[in-house]
Amino acid sequence: MSERSVTLSLSTLVNVALAIVVTLLCWQLRWLVVVLMVAVVIAATLAPAVDRAQKWRVPRWLAVILLYLLLISGIVGLALLIGPAVFEQLERLIRKLPVYLDKIEVIAQDWVVRLGLTDPMVLAEINKVLDIQSLTTWGFRTSQELLVRSYSLTRGVLGGSLSVLLALLLSGYLLAGSERIIEGIVSLFPTPWDQRLQEQVGLVGQRMGNYIQGRILVSAILSVLISVGLQFLGIAEFSLALGAIAGVTNLIPFFGPILGAIPALIVAIAQGGWLFVWVLLLFLLIQNLETYVLDPLLVGNTVKVLPIYQLLAVLGGTQVLGIVGAIIVPPWVAGGAVLLDNLYLKPKRLAAAKSSS
Repeated sequence: MSERSVTLSLSTLVNVALAIVVTLLCWQLRWLVVVLMVAVVIAATLAPAVDRAQKWRVPRWLAVILLYLLLISGIVGLALLIGPAVFEQLERLIRKLPVYLDKIEVIAQDWVVRLGLTDPMVLAEINKVLDIQSLTTWGFRTSQELLVRSYSLTRGVLGGSLSVLLALLLSGYLLAGSERIIEGIVSLFPTPWDQRLQEQVGLVGQRMGNYIQGRILVSAILSVLISVGLQFLGIAEFSLALGAIAGVTNLIPFFGPILGAIPALIVAIAQGGWLFVWVLLLFLLIQNLETYVLDPLLVGNTVKVLPIYQLLAVLGGTQVLGIVGAIIVPPWVAGGAVLLDNLYLKPKRLAAAKSSS
């Protein structure tokens, strides 16, 4: 009896030590882990197109090459078509931003005077709240910290470029040899878990891929709608840049739409009149369109994760990995929800139903 307890104790210690070693190794190789996470998300997103081509009897490796060539050609063509105009507007917007912020501060102080708030103590507190420059500095500093977090993870611009290239190469390899890779990984698990896990791989990839496909498509549609709407409202000078900003930030769940609206609202306030109200209504209308039409139609119920857990995924991903984490962690949580549901919750409910009957 004592000999058996010693064996169990040693086994537990070995497992704990192994878990600690693996955790420390993953932390030391966190750059590679993040690149692999991004590669898996890319592969899951592109897998349906490769599977469809394979059904048309196109060799899988050839389908992967053709798909990547098509995507690269499309991105380069789009960059050449609208890239110069977008960057020119972004540069002009950044150059005029300090002037706009000064105008907003003057407008805010004018409203304070109109409201008759003349008490020195009250004015001092209001001036602290309306210190636009300080708020802007805080916003830029926070954004910079998020960018630096992603930047430092990839060890600079060169490291970032190599990370993107490596993620693309790994995703192509995962797509081309997915069956062999999956079989090799699940074979490490004991029976019957190997078979159970292999049955879930396709569902996990489908959930992750559908989520990213939907977010990209919704963000692209919103970017176009916002650009057209702003041009119609009279902000043609920055319409493409503001639409691009809103489209990119919309990839981040929950906070992205708010972040994307701030630059447009700053421009609208500075230009005065009723423009701020119309721009605010435009963003509210498009946000409702996304929430009640585009997301259910294009993203649907692919996530199947409670909003609170999605929010925690965004916050946790942002805290650890910066902006990159805010984008790639939610699909991983959605994929993990498949395993949790199919391997634990459903069997638990079935066992409970059998025991009650």
